[in-house]
Amino acid sequence: MGKDVESHVFSREDRMRYRDKVRRCLDAFARMLAGSSFEAAQGMSGMEIELNLVDARYDPALRNQRVLDALSDPAFVTELGQFNIEINVPPRSLAGDGFAGFESQVRDSLNAAEKHAAQVDTRLAMIGILPTLRRDQLTPDVLSANPRYSLLNEQIFAARGEDLLISIDGVERLHVRCDSIAPEAACTSVQFHLQVTPQRFAAYWNAAQAIAAAQVAVGANAAFLFGRELWRETRIPLFEQATDTRAEELKSQGVRPRVWFGERWITSIFDLFEENVRYFPALLPIVEDEDPIATLAGGGTPELAELKLHNGTVYRWNRPIYDVVDGRPHLRVENRVLPAGPTVVDSMANAAFYFGLVHRLARQDRPVWTQMSFGAAEENFHAAARRGIEADLFWPGLGSVPVTELVLRRLLPLAYEGLDAWGVDPQHRDRLLGIIEQRCLAQRNGATWQVEAVHAIEGAGPVDRDDTMRKLLAEYLPRMHSNVPVHEW
Repeated sequence: MGKDVESHVFSREDRMRYRDKVRRCLDAFARMLAGSSFEAAQGMSGMEIELNLVDARYDPALRNQRVLDALSDPAFVTELGQFNIEINVPPRSLAGDGFAGFESQVRDSLNAAEKHAAQVDTRLAMIGILPTLRRDQLTPDVLSANPRYSLLNEQIFAARGEDLLISIDGVERLHVRCDSIAPEAACTSVQFHLQVTPQRFAAYWNAAQAIAAAQVAVGANAAFLFGRELWRETRIPLFEQATDTRAEELKSQGVRPRVWFGERWITSIFDLFEENVRYFPALLPIVEDEDPIATLAGGGTPELAELKLHNGTVYRWNRPIYDVVDGRPHLRVENRVLPAGPTVVDSMANAAFYFGLVHRLARQDRPVWTQMSFGAAEENFHAAARRGIEADLFWPGLGSVPVTELVLRRLLPLAYEGLDAWGVDPQHRDRLLGIIEQRCLAQRNGATWQVEAVHAIEGAGPVDRDDTMRKLLAEYLPRMHSNVPVHEW
């Protein structure tokens, strides 16, 4: 959601100064890409996991600050809603037992968080959308106290000039109006970060876009919103609509959405940052003191604060990241397409599939993105979100095929090769990619389990849908903590 900011009232002068400063940052970034030395750690990766907080009745618990105070761990931070927190997992190399290290670290952190949350009568839920959320609970009052969230809310609605419409046609239909961006807090995800060089960035980003649909299809875990069975990965349409700054007239004019798959394959990371500046007005026009051109001319590394903040308010499903650590710049692809959960080991399997596959595809002699249109990749993405593991996807050389067939026949072998190239220990490679294989063979992921569980609960006798969602979560949480992969539930 961007950096921490203080409360602010923005003037027209602020916006003009910010636009000029962002363009100056973009000029500095272009010079850096042409001549600066970027960090190039092979296989350095990281992840973020967003979590929901629930009370004893499995309803959302608006207690994130109390939970964070009890935790007293800087790895855990607030998220948009008071019923959300996020864990930032420190980066590490994928080589050797990197995945085992990630899994152990995340499990230990979540177990500790669960223990401390219990001190304030709260439990953690790692799931794409909290099924017990109700429409009347998502009001401006649920936004976290950090001023950046209220500022974003104000700026998005100032740009829109009218309430949000959330309209999703799935198995059932949802059509509601909202007066804040609070519905976006319903979307809880896991994000994977991969550090790459400037020269290789475009290949990795294009590869990530090409496989986003397959990731979503096998990893879907968000089948319900406000008690309605919608898409298998309802996070996708919900997030696209909940932070949309466009009124209907602007949509009709072809103005780009703030949550964006994109519209073309790229040749450089510069393409993405330049699009951000060209297409999207500032939401948080906060200007820092640094002159990036002067910093660069003096032999320093500019923070490019305005460019980074602006980038943080354009919600690409695969987002470019520029950052500076210990005075050294680096670039990352941030993969944002997947929901949280169902278990830590399922998330690690999703990570192995992504990191292995994107690495192998980025280094093909004839890249997949030269054989398919960008529009086909976007159509795949929304088809996967709608139908999950039952989706049919287009792939060069295969045509339109069931995603399970695509993964088993074509993508999993490539993921194995990619993890081998990263130097991943074969026992960890086989364990994690084996989970993806078994999901496809069983045609079971988090979303299919949720739907089957709800139908079983309702088939046992008349029950209120709100109570059904509580019973669903009551069955889900023990399985989540068991760390048994979802295809075995």
